[in-house]
Amino acid sequence: MNRTTLSLIGAATALAAVTGVASLATPGAAKDTAARTASRLPVERSTLLCPAPTSSELGRTTYSAFAPQDGAGGRASKGSAELLPAAHVAENGQADKGKTDDKAGKNGKDGKNGDAEPVVPLREPGKPVTASADGAEAPALSGTADGRLAPGWTVQQTSEITAGVGRGLAGTACTPPDTEFWFPGASTAKDRQDYAHLTNPDDTAAVVDLELYGKDGAIKAPTGEGITIPAHSSVSVLLSTMTSEPTTNVTVHALARAGRVGASVQSVDAKLGGDWLPAAADPSADLVLPGIPADATSVRLVAFATGEDDADLKVRLTGPNGSISPAGHETLHVKSRMTAAVDLGDVTKGEAGSLVLTPTASGGKTAPVVAALRVTRGKGSKQETAFIPATGRIETRAAAVDNRAKGSTLSLVAPGKSAKVKVTASAGSQGGTPVSKTYTVKGGTTLAVDPPRPAGLKGGYALTVQPLSGGPVHAARTLALPQDGIPMFTVQTLPDDRGTVAVPKAGQDLKMMND
Repeated sequence: MNRTTLSLIGAATALAAVTGVASLATPGAAKDTAARTASRLPVERSTLLCPAPTSSELGRTTYSAFAPQDGAGGRASKGSAELLPAAHVAENGQADKGKTDDKAGKNGKDGKNGDAEPVVPLREPGKPVTASADGAEAPALSGTADGRLAPGWTVQQTSEITAGVGRGLAGTACTPPDTEFWFPGASTAKDRQDYAHLTNPDDTAAVVDLELYGKDGAIKAPTGEGITIPAHSSVSVLLSTMTSEPTTNVTVHALARAGRVGASVQSVDAKLGGDWLPAAADPSADLVLPGIPADATSVRLVAFATGEDDADLKVRLTGPNGSISPAGHETLHVKSRMTAAVDLGDVTKGEAGSLVLTPTASGGKTAPVVAALRVTRGKGSKQETAFIPATGRIETRAAAVDNRAKGSTLSLVAPGKSAKVKVTASAGSQGGTPVSKTYTVKGGTTLAVDPPRPAGLKGGYALTVQPLSGGPVHAARTLALPQDGIPMFTVQTLPDDRGTVAVPKAGQDLKMMND
């Protein structure tokens, strides 16, 4: 996380220019003190990056973009939001460590994206915009939103792959650039082809190290060091080519030593389909993994202790009626800098749920952990997989886009106290009237619901989730589009959309943290 100290006089200007501002805190003061003395203002600019969606000629990708109606705030009366191909010029040989995305260059002129047509350009809040692309030619995308469209700008890409390796539904939310990412749940095994996608949105090259960790610690992967991503380009790296050690459960650590990137892992299984593995929430002693489908036939938990200390975790499944400890898997020991995995089987037993990880000791020293679930639905030759990374609580608002007339399930989790939550279905992309509904989620439970739909829905729509009162809330959206007996599905967790920033009162120096 890059930090720059500036005076309050320059804060407003900086907020307008900085992308993805996470928070502001007074130097030397506790975070809670800063929060009490701060007001929240809408961000004025956001950046999102989308990986190249599929390498399958049989794939069809749907893009959906949305900004909430109440996200304008402040004095912004205008705004724009659009994505363009992340065009690249292959000038640096180091990019050959991965596969540079040449698809983008085909959409621009001389490797530039200035002449390319924008994808899902958004011109007004409250109503999503959709677009589609066929085959393997869709490139990685990079774009910005400003003005009234910046707060809460959300983009989803969903690929339906009807046959072949990786067949299934692969969905991921486009993400802001950052400098560090954790991906527990990846693999370099022979039956998996997992790619790390790295996209650089900036005018200068980025340099990224990819580190792999298995059950015995670091896996030798010298080709993962110093991967250069040229300006405005995307590089994909097949993880199995980085090491001679096939490993089923791997944690990938992506760390930018120069610049910033968007990072995602695309998993393709020879028999079980494929999906995107998004980055897990920042390392923490307490984690929530929301949205395990009721009919999951297999659930695998993969965790990694990022610090110098081992982690001892209590494993709890929160369902509609409360929390239980899975029989035989009540606790999990994760050694420092090692990956631990446990197969929980059909742990949900027909009731949708979420996994909650907490330290076994109620007090004393705790160890930070990252974690993700690999979830399987179906049986035999008709199985499909998806991933659920640990995700943070919704502070103010979160959104899930690309909801259809059928197929969406919204999971709301209150790991502590009960909470009241407002869920709003936006207008449809081709017509429909917004609808809102309020839910109460009892403490220690998961509430899985068919979300509200816009009245007179035509096209796709977005869901926004806003906590109103009570304890912390975590959420995920499952999109299921079964085909030929295969339960094709994808799960997107709903982190806070970071549509606002906390701004301390006048007269204080600010330390601005740019994500």
